[in-house]
Parts: sequence; C-alpha cells; structure tokens
Amino acid sequence: MSGAVAGPDGGLRCPWGLATVDYVAYHDTEWGRPVHGDDALYERLCLEAFQSGLSWLTILRKREGFRAAFAGFEIAAVAEFGAADVERLLGDEGIIRNRLKIEATLANAKTLAGWGAGDLDRLIWSHAPGAAQGAPASGRGRAAPKSMEDVPAVTPESTALAKALKKEGIRFVGPTTAYALMQACGLVNDHLGTCVSRDLT
Repeated sequence: MSGAVAGPDGGLRCPWGLATVDYVAYHDTEWGRPVHGDDALYERLCLEAFQSGLSWLTILRKREGFRAAFAGFEIAAVAEFGAADVERLLGDEGIIRNRLKIEATLANAKTLAGWGAGDLDRLIWSHAPGAAQGAPASGRGRAAPKSMEDVPAVTPESTALAKALKKEGIRFVGPTTAYALMQACGLVNDHLGTCVSRDLT
C-alpha cells in the first residue's frame, strides 16, 4: 500500500508511519519538521550516515544509545574524541558498531569544530528547494505527493548538498543520505497530501 492509511485514531498517515509504534511517534512529531542549530543538524547528519544500508527503525531504537555514546552530539565535545574513543565505541552495543561510520562521525566533528557558529545550519538550509530564490524553504513549492511512488530518493538539491558537504570535508554523505536528511529536517515536506501531518510541518 502506497497511499495514505488510516491510523488507530482514524487519521490518514504516510503508510510507513504506521509500521511500528516507534514510527508513529517519529512520523507524527519529528519527521519533516524544521530542525535548526549546528549540533542538532550534526546529530541528524550522523544518524542518517549510520542508517545507510540499514533500517531507520534500527537507528530510532538506538538513538538514546547514540546520544550517550557521542556526548549528546555536541560538535565541540565529539571533536575531542580520539583513538581510545573509537575503540570504546566499537565495543558499545548501544550503537551501530561500524568503524568507518564511527571514524567519519569523529572526523566530521573535528571539521565542523573549525566552522563558525551557524555555518552548518546555513549550508544545509541553503539547499532547501526555493532557498536560492528567496522562497520559503518549506518544500511546499512542489505538489504534495499522492503516494509513496511520488516521493524521490534523490533530487538535484540533495545532490548539490552532498557535493557541498564533501567539498567542505564532511564524510559519508551521498545524495541519497542528503535527501533523507532534507526530509527528516524539514527542508522538504514529503508527507503525503492527505496525511494528518502534512500541514503541521
């Protein structure tokens, strides 16, 4: 089923948002709502990178473990992590123990620690559809998707964002991961047109 589906309360939702209790909460209260702030966006960037090749549900269920392991995703704190922390993280069952992803998370923090306040926020949000033309960066400039088949996995904007991040030294973010980030952080609104959360983002 790819169109909106009625939930327990009768409200129509994106079908993926009803798959589990975890997804219902995430869909209804987080996904597609604007996220700002360098640390908050760094967290989402890291989690999307860890999700690559895995189910997002796995990440959601380990999110508190990730936060505990990575100092709440405070860029300045993670930038101080070293080789001993990599080994500690590789032994932490509360996270995804992938060396390449862990090392990228630390390397990205070290890179971002050298940026000015708000620079990550500005870079990411400058790639929201319509941002260059001064339009509201809400994702409402395009037609609301009627079914999940109308929701892309990659867009020109996500490709450009991935290239911009890579150019600045940010690792483990390709166009698909960048688009997932854009969806999660509200740069685009990919709730289906009849979804109860469509106009709440």
